Amino acid sequence: MSHPDQQPQDTAKTSGARLNPDTLQPKEQQAAINGTLMQYFHWYTPADGNHWNRVRQAAEDLAKAGITALWLPPASKGFEGPKDVGYGAYDLFDLGEFDQQGTVPTKYGTKAEYVAAVKACRDQGLQIYADVVFNHKMAADFEEEFKATPMDPSDRRRTLGDMRKIKSWTGFNFPGRGDKYSSMKWHWYHFDAVDHNSNEPNYRAVWLIEGKAFEDKVSWEMGSYDYLMGCDLDIDHPDVRNELKHWGEWMLDQVGIDGFRLDAIKHICGDFFVDWLTHLERYAQRNLFCVGEYWTYDLGTLSWYANNSGGLLKLFDAPLHRNFHQASRAGSHYDLRTIFDHTVVKTMPLLAVTLVENHDTQPLQALESVVEAWFKPLAYALILLRQDGYPCIFHCDYYGAHYVDKGHDGNQYEIWMDSHQKILDRLLVGRRHFAYGPQYDYFNHPNVVGWTRLGSPDHPQAMAVLLSNGAAGHKWMEVGKPNTTFYDLTGTIKRSITTNADGWAEFCCHGGSVSVWVDDHPILNSYLGELTR
Repeated sequence: MSHPDQQPQDTAKTSGARLNPDTLQPKEQQAAINGTLMQYFHWYTPADGNHWNRVRQAAEDLAKAGITALWLPPASKGFEGPKDVGYGAYDLFDLGEFDQQGTVPTKYGTKAEYVAAVKACRDQGLQIYADVVFNHKMAADFEEEFKATPMDPSDRRRTLGDMRKIKSWTGFNFPGRGDKYSSMKWHWYHFDAVDHNSNEPNYRAVWLIEGKAFEDKVSWEMGSYDYLMGCDLDIDHPDVRNELKHWGEWMLDQVGIDGFRLDAIKHICGDFFVDWLTHLERYAQRNLFCVGEYWTYDLGTLSWYANNSGGLLKLFDAPLHRNFHQASRAGSHYDLRTIFDHTVVKTMPLLAVTLVENHDTQPLQALESVVEAWFKPLAYALILLRQDGYPCIFHCDYYGAHYVDKGHDGNQYEIWMDSHQKILDRLLVGRRHFAYGPQYDYFNHPNVVGWTRLGSPDHPQAMAVLLSNGAAGHKWMEVGKPNTTFYDLTGTIKRSITTNADGWAEFCCHGGSVSVWVDDHPILNSYLGELTR
């Protein structure tokens, strides 16, 4: 499996070239750089059909800022048509090309615009990861009759009654697309379960289809969390497995993506994606990046999943996000020495995709667990400037966001999310040019922690990072550069600091803030020109 947290500086520029993300061993004369992923959407991305055009227009600026890969939203047609975020999967092969679900474009635009956006990004050296929704299908084209057993939605091991004939929306023939790209038509026997029976519309149950069983290698919440919503795919059915492999091949050929983000994998048999990804890498004759969304704060469960997948899939570090959320709420009462405790990045660093927020944790969404704005610069420093993990920047944190929606209490709220682009651009400079080589940690105070990076042959500059969740802090740290002047890349502290003859200095930061001290480099002219240097 590839490790895109380090990437070569020069990637393929031609539209037909395949990017090679396996760059831990960079090609001759290519200096490895630190890769950074951006989630380029959020739940409330405007439903104006223009998102793919915005991606295309932003590609050059993102590459210059130090972004090396984009996770784009699900591109397939969803049941809510032009408003669907992409997770209400209807037709995987409709990327905004056919008149289905009341629209030709998706929320984000047309297939042609999607392909053009991907090409523009790859021309700038950005890798593209497609969001994959394989757990369920929604908004069937016709009803079918079959037998099923009602199961308790809160405990799928408990039956609520006898098996009987039900009627449900399970037939998919995709009238707008027909047989183009795929001739498979979906029927009730391609699914495990549904949650609606037209014969008993008010009966609340998960209907387990005759001859089917809930998977064992899924989350054990509610007895078995195999079923989530809609028509739950029977991932063991040969027609289903073959169709999902065909779709993956089709995406590689039609769009030219470099990898995948897998949605809702806690609801899908843990063995499936190993087979699926292995098949696609053989087909593509190259490594493909793949990260799974198994959203749990239980590190033991994530360790099990990682072991079961043989380390083929990276995992989002949900426990680290929770730590950030709790730290941002607790202020100086949070012990920063424990910020990486019980996290993926600490226990399985090569598999960790680290993040601060995402579309599910943002305000008013299902997993809402906000990282307060004051703490976000600290959190991003903790994922962008350290040696472990593949960091992911959230679109809202870079650009900001404004939206209105109902909360869990039924009341309507207006939300403003701050843009942190200025500090993120500076942290990205730190990651791209300074965050290399040996790392020395100074996590020896509950409110003031720091670390240094000593540089590498390709990136010889050193860096010292200090952050505080309380009062202003200072700490003696070693950078390995005797009698060298350092400057705060964030611009927060205007004065310089000079190391002693042994390469040590007392670095400092303001309260509730982060400072990134770096030695001289031409890039600083763009950011610290106002300082006396």
